[in-house]
Amino acid sequence: MLHYIGCDDTTIELFENQYPVPEGMAYNSYVIEDEKIAVLDTVDARCAEQWRQNLNDVLGSRTPDYLVIHHLEPDHSALAFELLQRFPSMRLVATQKALQMFAQFFPKADIEGRTLAVKDGDTLPLGVHTLRFFTAPMVHWPEVMVSFDESDKLLFSADAFGKFGSLSVCGSTDADDTDWACEARRYYFNICGKYGGPVQTLLRKVATLDVKTICPLHGPRLTATIKECVSLYNTWSSYEAEKKGVLVAYASIHGGTKIVAEYLGSIFEERGLEVSLIDLTNTDVSYAVEDAFMFDRVVFAASSYDAGLFPPMHNLLHHLAIKAFQNKRVAIVENGSWAPSAGRVMREMLQAMKNIKIVEPAVTIRSRMTGNDKQALSQLADVLSEEQ
Repeated sequence: MLHYIGCDDTTIELFENQYPVPEGMAYNSYVIEDEKIAVLDTVDARCAEQWRQNLNDVLGSRTPDYLVIHHLEPDHSALAFELLQRFPSMRLVATQKALQMFAQFFPKADIEGRTLAVKDGDTLPLGVHTLRFFTAPMVHWPEVMVSFDESDKLLFSADAFGKFGSLSVCGSTDADDTDWACEARRYYFNICGKYGGPVQTLLRKVATLDVKTICPLHGPRLTATIKECVSLYNTWSSYEAEKKGVLVAYASIHGGTKIVAEYLGSIFEERGLEVSLIDLTNTDVSYAVEDAFMFDRVVFAASSYDAGLFPPMHNLLHHLAIKAFQNKRVAIVENGSWAPSAGRVMREMLQAMKNIKIVEPAVTIRSRMTGNDKQALSQLADVLSEEQ
């Protein structure tokens, strides 16, 4: 029998101390109760008290035989050492890399003689249930693995297929078929986005499995929408655009660049394109990263600053670069009152990325948009609106 013992964190503001999570965060953990008892992952220390109670409610006076660690990151393993101390006969099941890294997080732990290192295809019989393991290095850490319950056809997918948001917001541990993608997309591109190749490898490894339910370490379980979710993961990890449309990301100091961005957005809408307009000065960069990957076109519009680029735009381009942004058509709009410099810096940063086509002409605004500027912006929108 499978028991859910995970926890919701509804008071956390920033996941990984950087990503806003207005709907909280779920840390998922399970117990498989069979002839042998396996605990699958723990949770973040923020939820320790609730997790301990959930575990005790399931175990009663019994002792677990195994702690399976799919991912050693502290939001999933914070209580692993505590569990090892509490149950001296329990064995730790993880990849060899995870076992090597264990002492980095728990320097007082002595795990000699208490571990089972697993690799691709290894199994762990529990009775009726058997777990089959598949390594998933760099999804998104090098020690990650996933496991497949051959009895119930459950794929415990580590961080893959996770999303931001607590389960109490979702209403249950199972996904609402209509709202998984949005926060799953923002989660994927900001956390796993750099590692499209390893995600593709994992998708190939599990493609032949008869998966009925996906159980990620964050967010709801996936059942009815598995095919659609796997298709999205394939698109995302292939660095293909999910939608035809345009993100207009802008960074404005005194409002002039904002007016330009809004004008451009209206032109694209008139041409029938879906538009996302994001003000980088008051929207967290993770949302802009999400939309930049989602759409097939992006306009970067920013003010010049200190003979360079206004920092909010520099921050977005830096984030896109480290997340392997690629395969896009983009346009550049700069604003400068006496010595425009934003365009040069944006071009240099974009040219360092893979397969980025900068459409011409780039447009330079001098403080405030003029009638001639509107004509140049319209021409730029015409070029970017063309299907390729």
